[in-house]
Amino acid sequence: MNPLVFGAVAYDPKVVTIWSGFRSWLRARQLAFDFVLYAHYERQAEDLVGGRIDVAWHSPLAWVRTRRLARAAGVDVRPLVMRDTDQDLTSVIVVRADSSAAVVGDLKDKTVAVGAIDSPQATLIPLHHLRELGVDADAGLRVVRHDTGVGMHGDHIGGEREGARALLAGRVEATCMTDTNHLAFAQDGTFPPGSTRVLTRTAPYDHCVLAAGPTLTAGAGQQLTALLLSMSYADPELRHLLDLEGLTRWVPARETGFAQLTDAVDATGFYDPDGRVTAVGYRP
Repeated sequence: MNPLVFGAVAYDPKVVTIWSGFRSWLRARQLAFDFVLYAHYERQAEDLVGGRIDVAWHSPLAWVRTRRLARAAGVDVRPLVMRDTDQDLTSVIVVRADSSAAVVGDLKDKTVAVGAIDSPQATLIPLHHLRELGVDADAGLRVVRHDTGVGMHGDHIGGEREGARALLAGRVEATCMTDTNHLAFAQDGTFPPGSTRVLTRTAPYDHCVLAAGPTLTAGAGQQLTALLLSMSYADPELRHLLDLEGLTRWVPARETGFAQLTDAVDATGFYDPDGRVTAVGYRP
């Protein structure tokens, strides 16, 4: 039997550890499983829709593109599972505690830091949030990008950390990041205690999704889904791998949490309706 071929983006060396471990666990349960690694999500999305891999561990932006590519190609793709930590995230726009900005409108004619050009959580979604509140280039907002790990769709925390440092150094008035990274930066000392405050917060959205491509049979998809959902954090063989992947359990995937990102993609022209990359200056 040919193995199910899975794709993941190698945003960090731990990706090899995670999926090598999951591969062994799945194969021990009679699922023929292998994986390939990608340097960026754009190739992975194209290969999933093109049938060169069967399943992909996708960023939210890669999922938005995959839906468009699949519709244009007339093939079927579907979400299988997500991490429990992929649901109901928020991004925050953070200012220094001593900033004169009291409301979002005070960012007009100011400078805001964001993550990489392709980061849903630190660029696309928070800038769309500000745009909906009337603060964008037309209002004089200036954006400073931190293009760490371009092509990895914000999986690299470096852009958000660079934005945090720019805020503390006084080079920008505000910076964008996930709520969880705002808390993490306070814990690891990037933000000294009491040095920042949240000016505004986005509505909740969902993040990564395990996506099935047109070559994944119904039976293999059901077997993979059932096995992932059965993974227990109490299993000592799995706990370290689950910790590395940032979850305590897999949950059934949903598509209700991608509306903000889809709107941001349309507003900026990041992809066209057929999934072609049209973002100015984006070179994964």
